[in-house]
Amino acid sequence: MGLPKIDLPIYELTLPSTGETIKYRPFTVKEEKVLLVAQEADDPMQELLAAKQVVNNCLFDVDVATLAMFDLEFLILNLRSKSVSNETKFGLQDPDTEETIELTMDLSTVSLEIDEAHTNKVKINEEFSLFLKYPTIDEYIKIRDRDPEDPLLNYFILTACLDKVASDDEVHEFKNYSAKEVDDFMEGISSDIVQGIQSFFETMPKLRHTLKYTNKDGVDKTFAVEGMNSFFI
Repeated sequence: MGLPKIDLPIYELTLPSTGETIKYRPFTVKEEKVLLVAQEADDPMQELLAAKQVVNNCLFDVDVATLAMFDLEFLILNLRSKSVSNETKFGLQDPDTEETIELTMDLSTVSLEIDEAHTNKVKINEEFSLFLKYPTIDEYIKIRDRDPEDPLLNYFILTACLDKVASDDEVHEFKNYSAKEVDDFMEGISSDIVQGIQSFFETMPKLRHTLKYTNKDGVDKTFAVEGMNSFFI
């Protein structure tokens, strides 16, 4: 007789970007091994790939590649909490005293920062508006794979998040147009539209938590944990 199969609990989570309710299970020893290997590698690309693999394994009827990056990070946080513990302990080196500070982070207190002024819509003129989409983990992987000194890196990020141009009567999805056609469109927009696009990125929701500590010189400090870092510390 074979070993019994262990049934895992199923949890629900509301995605911040859409309000959609999704289902997921905690990760198992199999997924934990994937995370440990990525953590030991200390390579941001390996961490991204490991996170994508683990979350995809644990999701039900949702493709991880379709999730906004901050949705994915929020899901990762909940996965870590349900699979291991609400608390994670880690050490950091104070930049002034070089001492090692031991900190404990309660994952249940980490929240998604949402700017009330944030919008994915940029008005072009009285007829048309430009709509942007949130970058996914696949876009982040492509960005990581590019030369950080590439002068066109920011343009690559920007065009990767173009969704559509629409009026009351017309909808033009960028995915239906060639790179040349998209470039021609971008070359024709004004600086105020570019500023609107930049504001979309600057105010995008993000997972962030600040921890306070006092170093041996009695100086009060803060340490911020953002995004996927909360999964790999």
